[in-house]
Amino acid sequence: MTESLIVLYGALPYLLRGSLVTIAVVAGAMMLGLVLGIHLAVGQVYGGRWLRRVIGVYVWFFRGVPLLVLLFLFYFGLCSLLQINLSAFTVSVIVLGLISSAYQSQIFRGAIMSLPQGQLKAARALGMSDGKAIALIILPQTLRLSIPGWSNEYSIVLKDSAVAYALGVMEMMARAHFVASRTYEHLPLYFAAGFLFMILTYLGTKGLRILEEKVRIPGYSA
Repeated sequence: MTESLIVLYGALPYLLRGSLVTIAVVAGAMMLGLVLGIHLAVGQVYGGRWLRRVIGVYVWFFRGVPLLVLLFLFYFGLCSLLQINLSAFTVSVIVLGLISSAYQSQIFRGAIMSLPQGQLKAARALGMSDGKAIALIILPQTLRLSIPGWSNEYSIVLKDSAVAYALGVMEMMARAHFVASRTYEHLPLYFAAGFLFMILTYLGTKGLRILEEKVRIPGYSA
């Protein structure tokens, strides 16, 4: 027991540095997913038939293929085939971001569909273009309504980020495994990694809950 605590105490700074890598992966993936997800959602709701079909295939693909398969497909497959030199960290962010964009697009699409359709018609009557009306009227409400779903997506991306160790990204799980394989103190190290993930989950969801309350309009509902 004492030896386990000594190993854990010595490895804790190493794991905490890994948490910074984990945060960077999650932040990059969530931002990429946000930017792509908004465009995908707008295309699904307001786009033409063929655009909706293409987006539907995109969403179906990235929601249907396992994360580990996509990481290997991009890192060992596409990057080698196209002779693109990307780091494991970059590939992890891109793959997680593409997967997250598929899920976030459905969160945003549901929020858009929940808004009164008369708002867009009223904007047209006032002489606004569809693009301007979507950007200035529809999307601000959509983002506000999507925060609870976005909070759930954050938790999922955070947990999925642990799979990035398969490519050699030195995030928390990779560092815990690295130390455990050399000290044979698997239980305390994996427990510590799990506890750190729980803390990051709590902090992220708590922050989004505060944001939700901050931007909430009293009495407003879709």
